[in-house]
Amino acid sequence: METYKEAISWIHGRLRTGIKPGLTRMEWMMEQLNHPEQRLKAVHIGGTNGKGSTTTMLRSILNEAGYEVGTFTSPYIEQFNERISVNGRSISDEEITELAKKIRLLADEMEDMEFGGPSEFEIITAMAFYYFAFVHPVDIVLFEVGLGGRLDSTNIVHPILSIITTIGMDHIAFLGDTLADIAFEKAGIIKSGVPVITSVHQPEALDVIDRTAKERKAPVYLAGRDFSAEWIGSSEKGEKFHFQSAFSKRDHLETGLAGIHQVQNAALAVMAADFIRAFYSFLIEYEHVEIGLKKARWPGRFETISESPLIIADGAHNEEGIKALVQTLEQRFSNKHITILFAAMKDKPLDAMINQLKAAADQLYFVPFSFPRAAQKEDYSIFVTDTEAITDSYESIIRSFKANATQDHILLITGSLYFISEVKRSMFC
Repeated sequence: METYKEAISWIHGRLRTGIKPGLTRMEWMMEQLNHPEQRLKAVHIGGTNGKGSTTTMLRSILNEAGYEVGTFTSPYIEQFNERISVNGRSISDEEITELAKKIRLLADEMEDMEFGGPSEFEIITAMAFYYFAFVHPVDIVLFEVGLGGRLDSTNIVHPILSIITTIGMDHIAFLGDTLADIAFEKAGIIKSGVPVITSVHQPEALDVIDRTAKERKAPVYLAGRDFSAEWIGSSEKGEKFHFQSAFSKRDHLETGLAGIHQVQNAALAVMAADFIRAFYSFLIEYEHVEIGLKKARWPGRFETISESPLIIADGAHNEEGIKALVQTLEQRFSNKHITILFAAMKDKPLDAMINQLKAAADQLYFVPFSFPRAAQKEDYSIFVTDTEAITDSYESIIRSFKANATQDHILLITGSLYFISEVKRSMFC
């Protein structure tokens, strides 16, 4: 393995191992790498929706305060490298190659062990831990959970703060088919004595989080009880709100991300920044929070990818995400003719997602695309009526929209973030 292309090919080749919950392989790799996970000042961020947005806003606030911030996120939208970033800038091809070479030595050795070789996600996670500990040390690292929490590869970290954004019915094949079951997996990131900030609101899920936190003597800061955000209106690019907690009172804040649901994510980020300032002596001033929030950008989250005609991409990949998206469409574009391109994974609740989109769209296209778990024509066929269709070429739909759309038209590209990634590469490469 000498080139970036070879490194990426090897990493993606590990997809064949599938999802492998459990921490045994990660713990073994960390031991061989001299425990990089123990050398980091980290925030661990889990939840069903809002992880990426919360991570981005907290990172932007910390950057504005002058701190160097590492982030580990998934999936990527434009380039694989963005999963491991410093101050929002992806690490280089050369760094990816060197990290992959190092981890491959361990992966090859693990193949003959009882627990087997690592998954793709475990490899990338190990690369991130090693990078932020030994290659490019930073002031603080924000680790986004990949799947669940309790058995997720990132859960070997012992953070200074945990964040659980929301809990919804997603990945039920792995996490369970009740909110309580899913909450149990998400609450698995709560560590002994480490505070947790959350905006979970369902009683059955919150009970699990509270019980887990109490068992581990971890203080809980709950949205609506210990801190609050009041939406006061939309701006051209984001949302305006007031924030209040025991740490601060901040009026007229504004997000750089659109959608009323982003106020909830922003409140988590502000509360986290206040906590880090109060207990870890980070010098975060009022203007750092204000400017950082407004500057925050996150690809694939109600992202305008064309101004004229208006084309927006949003990775609403589950039922809760679609609900928030439809709310944003109603709030901002109720007087527009809306065309939607939708592609999702077949293991998602397609009926619940599509029924919401039907109510918002004037024309809805279903898009089968090349990905192992992607829904195909036969999965969409039962949903086709007069205002829906299955398209073999989303490119032709986009070309036609660009040629014929007026100011009263909007094209929304939504569903799987993997689909969003493919469309953006197709449009701009």
